[in-house]
Amino acid sequence: MPVSLFQPRDASASSPSLTAPVDVVIMAAGKGTRMKSRLPKVLQRLAHVPLVQHVLATAQQLQARSAVVITGHGAQQVEAALAGLGGALALKFVRQEPQLGTGHAVQQALPVLGDDGVVVVLSGDVPLTQADTLQALIALCAGQHLALLTIDLPDPTGYGRVVRAGEAVQAIVEHKDASAQQSAITEIYSGIMAVPAALLKRWLARLDNHNAQGEYYLTDIVKFAAQDGVTVLAQKTTDAVQVAGINSPVQLAELERSFQHRQATALMEAGVRLADPARLDVRGHLRCGMDVEIDVNCIFEGEVSLGDGVRIGANCVLANCTVAADAVIHPFTHIDGGAQGASVGEGALIGPFARLRPGAQLGAQVHIGNFVEVKNSTLADGAKANHLAYLGDATVGERVNFGAGSITANYDGANKHRTTIEADVHVGSNCVLVAPVTLGAGATVGGGSTITKDVPAGALSVARGKQTNITNWARPKKQAK
Repeated sequence: MPVSLFQPRDASASSPSLTAPVDVVIMAAGKGTRMKSRLPKVLQRLAHVPLVQHVLATAQQLQARSAVVITGHGAQQVEAALAGLGGALALKFVRQEPQLGTGHAVQQALPVLGDDGVVVVLSGDVPLTQADTLQALIALCAGQHLALLTIDLPDPTGYGRVVRAGEAVQAIVEHKDASAQQSAITEIYSGIMAVPAALLKRWLARLDNHNAQGEYYLTDIVKFAAQDGVTVLAQKTTDAVQVAGINSPVQLAELERSFQHRQATALMEAGVRLADPARLDVRGHLRCGMDVEIDVNCIFEGEVSLGDGVRIGANCVLANCTVAADAVIHPFTHIDGGAQGASVGEGALIGPFARLRPGAQLGAQVHIGNFVEVKNSTLADGAKANHLAYLGDATVGERVNFGAGSITANYDGANKHRTTIEADVHVGSNCVLVAPVTLGAGATVGGGSTITKDVPAGALSVARGKQTNITNWARPKKQAK
């Protein structure tokens, strides 16, 4: 089963039909002083992906018409990071300069928002809100109400309090402006809302900054809605992770562990055996067959697929690769397929301390041992390189044995060249195969040889200096000072 970085869902299948298009506004202008980083806060990484990219992925799951990203601090960096990632969304950028509050931020988006839609306001530093939660909020809005996502917190310090009269929401009061009675309220506004665009535009025109912070609060539109007789509805979530924002490295680390715990739980519920779910990181999409076992401290990045019965040893890193059924990846192995991808065949044994680079394509029952590196090479079924070897730009046939300390010398200083090793070749230890070169089927290369010419099928090739033994030789002695 797949465990996805963004955990996509078919939002359209589970949500009510919407009569109004959805436009998402993502607030991403803040500096994030407490992050103590030169990188804008929304570009800090969760599961190896910028926070704001998680939010944009959620907007895509909503099948929104457009996404408007409000940038400010580090605007060029943020816009460059998201450029081209909109997919089917019409991705737009507006800038908030200077930053005068949340209401002022959304005001910058108004010129690019149509009057016919429902606007969903999200924060670029709140990365794990689920699409089905937002679909329910949009349904609550129903194209005519102001719908807020709220949560009860045991310690609501710093958050805007939701002030109700019975069940109806009357206002949201920011922490610095709250009275003692209002400060005792534990229900807080998450920063996420769904609101008809036409009403949002009307209310934003009435904002002022007469408050303790001298800012234009987006939350003031709640009191305007109440004044105008528009129903303000609150959808309360109990899942704090979905509304958790990031303001410091500590909070980022805490949310990372929450995210990874959910990934690990999903894997185990699908039948994967994890030695310790607290020591696993999935930073992409991980697909697992039946009876997969994963030891501690393993990292999976990009697109990774593990077949039935695969065993992953401790401290492995796998990125952009496919591992076929019953293969064993021993501890401390690093597989990074990059854009080309890498594959490990059925029943193969890899590692410990092996490295597979982009273009490594290994057949069934291949053995790659400790401190062996394979790059842009194919190894046919049953081939073995068990110790201290390098295979780069090589085509290796079935049942080849590639000796310890041997390498393919594939680079002449300007161009890469290919080595072909046909079936049943035996390459002795400490050999150098200088590409381009072909070793014919069944050939043998004596240990310590440097091969620069093709070797015929079935031949023995030895290319090394003749051994000379000097009897009664005395070693040099250190001279006295």
